[in-house]
Amino acid sequence: MWSWRILGAVAFAFGAIGLFIPIWPTTVFWIVAALAFARSNPAWAEWIYTRPKIGPPIRTFVETGALSRAAKTAALGGMGLAALILGGLFWKRPLPLGIGLSIIGAGALFVTTRPRGD
Repeated sequence: MWSWRILGAVAFAFGAIGLFIPIWPTTVFWIVAALAFARSNPAWAEWIYTRPKIGPPIRTFVETGALSRAAKTAALGGMGLAALILGGLFWKRPLPLGIGLSIIGAGALFVTTRPRGD
């Protein structure tokens, strides 16, 4: 139980960084936090769900696995930007470039295969 609470707190803190740094993801970390808090402290998960704008999509994803069209577009756009940055930084280093693009590709595949929850 404490391990879930610690995981949720760490994920929530990482997500909060995204409120201040535009390229840092918030939602993915808060989804992990909500899932962890659902197992350890449901009231904390509910607090995340009641945050304006970000809470309802997180609840929808946690409960149904669905992503809205806007969420998919934002996620894929962010992944595309990350891929461009990665390519610019590692274009002469094929191993880290390949690993990074593979991770981004796996994330893009996951996002595109989620049902739409508009």
